[in-house]
Amino acid sequence: MSTNKITKQKPRTLVLNGNPGKSSLCKVLAEAAYEEAQASGKEVRILHLSQMSFDPDLTEGFEGKQQLEPDLKAAQDVISWCDELIIVHPLWWGSAPAKLKGLFDRILLPGFAFRYNDGAEYPEKLLTGKTASVLITSDTPGWYLSLVYGNGWTKTLKKQILQFCGFGKIQIKIIGPIRSSTPDQRAQMILMARKLAA
Repeated sequence: MSTNKITKQKPRTLVLNGNPGKSSLCKVLAEAAYEEAQASGKEVRILHLSQMSFDPDLTEGFEGKQQLEPDLKAAQDVISWCDELIIVHPLWWGSAPAKLKGLFDRILLPGFAFRYNDGAEYPEKLLTGKTASVLITSDTPGWYLSLVYGNGWTKTLKKQILQFCGFGKIQIKIIGPIRSSTPDQRAQMILMARKLAA
């Protein structure tokens, strides 16, 4: 009788700190998620936007031949590798920081994230089989973002970026206000970041 055992592959998690600043609450939250993923037995990697060097401007759109900088190629590689993507970023002017939006522009390209096929009405999604969790810090209360602003960025991120490229289960949480938060409230935010990665 064979005694060979099939070993289950560890879940692979990528944590992306989407704050371009070197020191931020987002960095603390992202590192808490990273630590929790490790403690849960997952394979985990972390990217800090502040440590990445690239031109965030997709100068010629999808028709151009803009060469990927090494940090962007590495980001594509780790996105291909992961099963689960955790993004932590601040809400600036109702959207993502320009460098984070530039990261999406530069790496989520045809042939990597999606593909146009002749005769097909919709693009083919190439990043399927992956999940995404997003934690957004904001100084605007969540109820105001929803009732007054309509949560425009969260809809774009979920439907026109992540789902468009093939991500399946997606959860987005907004926490804040940050500026007036107490130490106890920030401790709760760290626990929330850990729960995303557990």
